[in-house]
Parts: sequence; C-alpha cells; structure tokens
Amino acid sequence: MAISMEDIKALRTLTGAGMMDVKKALEEANGDHEKAVELIRKRGLAIAAKRSERAAEQGCVLAGRAEGFAAIVAVNCETDFVAKNADFVAMTQSILDLALAKKVANKEALLAEKLPTGETVEEIISLRSGVTGEKMELGAYEVVEAPAVTLYMHPGNMLAAIVGFNEKPSEEMGKEIAMQVASMNPVSVDESGVPEEIKTRELEIAKDKARQAGKPENLLDRIAEGSLNKFYEEFTLLKQASILDGKKSVAEVLKGESKTLTVTAFKRVNLNQD
Repeated sequence: MAISMEDIKALRTLTGAGMMDVKKALEEANGDHEKAVELIRKRGLAIAAKRSERAAEQGCVLAGRAEGFAAIVAVNCETDFVAKNADFVAMTQSILDLALAKKVANKEALLAEKLPTGETVEEIISLRSGVTGEKMELGAYEVVEAPAVTLYMHPGNMLAAIVGFNEKPSEEMGKEIAMQVASMNPVSVDESGVPEEIKTRELEIAKDKARQAGKPENLLDRIAEGSLNKFYEEFTLLKQASILDGKKSVAEVLKGESKTLTVTAFKRVNLNQD
C-alpha cells in the first residue's frame, strides 16, 4: 500500500527515527502504525544487543526535586556528540519528569514505568538507540526522600548531587551543601554511615604504615584510630571542611543557620573520572 508523507511524519515524531527507517517500517507493516513502531523498537533492541560489549561512558545526568523527594537520572551513551544532542537531553529530562511525578522508588521500577507516549522507559531508550545506532542504557537512578531536599547540577550534564535535610534550609545553604557533595564526593553523612569494611581497611593501612615506620606495636591501635579520625574529616560530609569556608566544617556551617539543621542523606552521580 502507498505510504503518505503524513504517515511518515507522524511516526517520525512519535519515534524520533530517521525518515527512511520510518518509511521502511511502515511499508513492512502495511501502514499499521503500531506494527511499524514495534519494528523500529525491535531494531533498537537489536542494536543494543549488538553493542552490549561496547562501553557507554558518555551520557546525560539530570537532577530534579518534588515535595520531599529528589532524584538523579543518568542515561548513558557511547559518544559526547550524542550526549549533547538536544533530543537525547530531552529524552533524559522526560524520564526524570516521570520519576519525579510518580516518585519512583528504584531503577527497576523506573525502567518499567510508562511515558505519556505509551512506551516504557526501557523501550524509549531502546528506540533512541535505534535512531542513533549507539548503545544506550539507564546508567544510574538515585533518589533521596526527606522533609526537605535540594540539588546541584554541574554545567555539562555529567555531574549532579541531591541532598536531604531534617528541616528546610535556605536556598543558599541547600545549594552550598549540594555543591559540597558534588565537589568533595564524601563516603557518607557521618562516621556511623561509613561501611565497616572501609573502616577495617583504613585501620589496617594505618597500622601497616606505622609498623613500617618503626612504631612500637603497643602504639599501633592508637595511631590507627587517629588516622581513621583523619579519614572521617576528609571523607564524611559533616566533618569535611566547607568548600566555601575552609575554617569551618560542614556541620558548623549548618549550625550557623540553625542549631538543629543537619543532613539526613545524599546521592551523587558523576560520569567524569573522580
């Protein structure tokens, strides 16, 4: 059957596929739009399968927030050229908007959620893979739920951080703490959140260094504890020196605004090398 230009334009708008790809799919589907979309989707999945061994290290990282909920979405691709494409960024934004509207709990649930077009997140990423010929995937999805949330997105869409607070900070304070997370990459909010394996590793490293320096065996535990405290000061958020006031810790900066203000959780996604 004859395929009209209106049919081609309509399907191209829906899928983002190239004009010749859309025309071919419509011809194979005898003008049936749903079957044509399925053909385009399958070709996207086929491309994803062929490229499964390829590294998707570029991409777009976006963050957003709703009442008591913040999220980061990272959609990965192969090249910087695709990562900066307006349609790719718009697709990532649509996934983030969906996550915020539904307050989706985790990555698996987000992949199964349907966009207004009727496609799931997983399907829409596969469709875009078919359009570009690049491997694409939902690389990361992080959420924070708290009485108050804030975010920071670094220019370039490669790095973002979200932070939860026990009470609402000023906009300036919220942004400062989110920037601190993005910049300094802390391990946890405080020492209680540092995984036990990391604590054990740091203690053993400190003991080995002290032993190699000839320190007495009976002093090794004390030296290691001191080293661990220095680790907390460098890698736990509340004990880190503020990036805007190096004479104060983050905890002290927070207390300067409110004696009860503190951070409850944070998440950070970075597609650059830390």
